[in-house]
Amino acid sequence: MSLIGLNSKIQKRIGGALSAHGIGVTEYLVLNQLYATPTQTMRRSDLAERVGLSPSGVTRLITPMEKTGLVQKEDNPRDARVSLVTLSASGKQIYEDAQASFAHASAALLEPLTDEQLRAFSECLKVLSKGFS
Repeated sequence: MSLIGLNSKIQKRIGGALSAHGIGVTEYLVLNQLYATPTQTMRRSDLAERVGLSPSGVTRLITPMEKTGLVQKEDNPRDARVSLVTLSASGKQIYEDAQASFAHASAALLEPLTDEQLRAFSECLKVLSKGFS
């Protein structure tokens, strides 16, 4: 229960910082995934997996992002059954602007930890992450 409560507090803190850019944490994660891809385009199903959403969940998220101009939907030229999501120029700019807010809010969350505690915390996260691979 402590982890769930901590996650909620982290989401609120980071979400507050990102709200200045008109996006939330989940939208930031989508933009981050698209930005990090060389073509800045991903299959919707791959994006859902990377962000930790169901395919229908990512569809519900992408639709308003498309309306606000952050992303664009594209047809896959090789397979009509597969839809693609592309980072728009506006989405790229908002992501780049939001990176500083995300970094600052993230650093502030970890500020109370000593270097030794931060290393130990990082190791714990690595071990826990392996269980979800």
